[in-house]
Amino acid sequence: MTQFKSNNQQAKNLVAEEIRVRGTVQGVGFRPTVYRLAKECGVRGTIGNDGQGVLIKAIATQASIDTLVQRLQTESPSLAKITEIIRRPNLNINVDDFTDFVVVQSNKGNIHTEITSDAATCLTCQGEIFSPSSRWYRYPFINCTNCGPRLSIIKRLPYDRANTSMARFKMCPDCKKDYQDPNNRRFHAQPIACPSCGPHIWLEKVGEQREKGNKGDELGDEINRVTDLLQQGYIVAIKGLGGFHLACDATNEEVVHKLRQRKHRPHKPLALMARDVKLIEQYCLISEVEKELLKNSVAPIVLLQRKQAKTNNEIALGSELRSIATSVAPDQNTLGFMLPYTPLHHLILSGLDIPLVMTSGNLTSEPQCINNNEARTKLEEIADYFLFHNREIVNRIDDSIARIINLENSFRIQILRRARGYAPAPINLPVDFPHTPLILAMGSELKNTFCLLRDGQAIVSQHMGDLANKTALAAYRQTLNLYLNLLEHQPAAIAVDFHPEYLSTKLGKELAVVNSLPLYSIQHHHAHVAACMVENGVPFHTSPVLGIALDGLGYGEDGTFWGGEFLFADYRSFRRLGSFKPVPMIGGVQAIYQPWRSAYAHLRELLCTYKSIIPQSWGAQESIKGETSAQLRDLENKMQDLKYGNLEIFKFLQQKPCKVLDRMIEKEINSPLASSCGRLFDAVAAAIGICIESCSYEGQGAIALKALAEQAILSNSEKIEPYPFNIENRTLEGELYLPYIEPLLMWQALLEDLKCNTSHSVIAAKFHLGLAQAIASLVDHICTNNRDLEIKQVALTGGVFQNQILLNQVQVRLEAMNLAVLTHSQVPSNDGGLALGQAAIAAAQFAKN
Repeated sequence: MTQFKSNNQQAKNLVAEEIRVRGTVQGVGFRPTVYRLAKECGVRGTIGNDGQGVLIKAIATQASIDTLVQRLQTESPSLAKITEIIRRPNLNINVDDFTDFVVVQSNKGNIHTEITSDAATCLTCQGEIFSPSSRWYRYPFINCTNCGPRLSIIKRLPYDRANTSMARFKMCPDCKKDYQDPNNRRFHAQPIACPSCGPHIWLEKVGEQREKGNKGDELGDEINRVTDLLQQGYIVAIKGLGGFHLACDATNEEVVHKLRQRKHRPHKPLALMARDVKLIEQYCLISEVEKELLKNSVAPIVLLQRKQAKTNNEIALGSELRSIATSVAPDQNTLGFMLPYTPLHHLILSGLDIPLVMTSGNLTSEPQCINNNEARTKLEEIADYFLFHNREIVNRIDDSIARIINLENSFRIQILRRARGYAPAPINLPVDFPHTPLILAMGSELKNTFCLLRDGQAIVSQHMGDLANKTALAAYRQTLNLYLNLLEHQPAAIAVDFHPEYLSTKLGKELAVVNSLPLYSIQHHHAHVAACMVENGVPFHTSPVLGIALDGLGYGEDGTFWGGEFLFADYRSFRRLGSFKPVPMIGGVQAIYQPWRSAYAHLRELLCTYKSIIPQSWGAQESIKGETSAQLRDLENKMQDLKYGNLEIFKFLQQKPCKVLDRMIEKEINSPLASSCGRLFDAVAAAIGICIESCSYEGQGAIALKALAEQAILSNSEKIEPYPFNIENRTLEGELYLPYIEPLLMWQALLEDLKCNTSHSVIAAKFHLGLAQAIASLVDHICTNNRDLEIKQVALTGGVFQNQILLNQVQVRLEAMNLAVLTHSQVPSNDGGLALGQAAIAAAQFAKN
């Protein structure tokens, strides 16, 4: 036990320790908490930030230091997350050098600490905003160590004011006093500011630029003017925490429609913000768990079940409740609501009894605007007014999207977009994962994120969006460089998607060549499965799981596109044990945004089997490739007299160049085979008239189809019979048989229902339930025919499993088969989680080599 170098006899009972604390411990009020606890425990010494987290030098009796460490783990600030505490004796401390416990200046050092996420305004700060006696009364940039900006303003680590975009604002005497007082909750709150010394806001009409705003404006006139403009039907571009929002009255159909027209966003649901939960409850059904999520410091957009209004104008709380505009979320049973999460939002919403549309301020397919001049240029034809401020946004951050999944009274969070508040909190690799060097995973093309692997942790970036154009790719590069510099991350290997044409893949290959680094090309669906395994803590040294990866498409190892895969996988490799039936994707990428192409491909397969019902204008073949079951042959005999030519879907498709389409399929011209579950959803949606000609965003038809199915399942008291599917085998490379889900029986039943004018909601429900049963049947087939594999765990992953009906129905069926089911809760099941899986697989393969 260490004793001090001192002649003081009392020092003989004292020991000295260095206590290293790692995790999310900077910018969250950790040092003032340690200061308070040290004083209470009678500990002398120092505490400071450095590149590895927090370093404490403690001098006291052993019992006092033990108590301090114990209380640190139970009384940490709400935003802190301790991942490791390392204690060791310090032989070089002289007791006479320390008479008190003090906070010392930060040291940089090698970066091994975590970047803290932005946090919603805490209740205490909210109270001060609306207290006339507070010096922060109606100030839009109030914050403390429990809330406010972090990732959005940081330029370098450690997280000190000089390393943020607040460096330009010199603290006034009052703020400096609070900042330096260890007993103040603003002690070392790096963005601390007040109306005398901090950022300010100003309002501009489009085309009438103001050079500067007056610091006093935000205390009254500017906020009031904004609320008036919003109520009058104007669109206001508001500079927020991680970017601009476009805001308007969500109950005004005319202005919401105008916003959609100006932004060229015809159908995709728009996010909403409301003053408080009570107002949201007027429009949505909210459970207690959902209320907690809304009020969480993350403050995500939460998808909530909307109420079905009995009349256009309901009466609530003695006043007329204005309905949400139809254009906010067409064909949806849910609304995406969030609560105010910045002081500016609170000030604006406090004067409104209506929800606001609060959607990203950007041009179509481009990232969110983050600086004033960029917004003036790009949003001038969308917004009527701008509400600007002069605090620089360093790091662009979209709003996170989440919802609560309820499975047999078991609630869990499903993250649909991981961004503000969640990112970049690290995700721990399983404890037995082999030590690997720094790895950079580049992510996918759509819903992109990237991932940095280090110290047994995966740091997944915030949602970067779709890398569809040069502007999006430039923003991706900029954010990637910021992370690499912040964390001093010098990759020793790079992981990319197996698809050679993804922009993220091309950039990763470029970086690997320039820096002479090994490159790992990771199959898309294997990465999905690995991501699900990581976040569920599946050990590195464990038996493979059966991963069911359902999405739009990913490049397969056989040169076709996959999207409905059953993979026997661990972190190193995988074996394909089943799939959905491969169907031509006519026109390639065009099929994603023109669902009729998928409908044509699927119906052509059906009609080629049953030649007698083929419309004369279709140049179809007499039979399909592969085996036809006895059940199908029997059904064929019963179908000889059936005619479907009068159905709307056939009338529509007959207007298309069918012979050209057939030739494209037969000659394999821009019609790659795709075993895509997502395209099957598109085809079914188109068949019943949803988005038949085109859709404005990927998955639009599937989302509308799910909304229809919910209506039938919730309102139909009678049992809904699932559509039938078959499990068939196809031959690969002349010898290997791969079982697949054959949808021909489903299509025949669906067409019969259309012929009988069965409601579209019932058809959608039958499809969902039938598909869930088909997936479970294929799992049973795989397990039965591969008993030597001893499959015990199944991972459900891929964007299709964002469909709550399908997820729940599949999980219930698999658990009834005594299989453990793994699902996503920390990263999205869509491509937003792909980089995590890429990084884990690359690390495993690197270790193997």
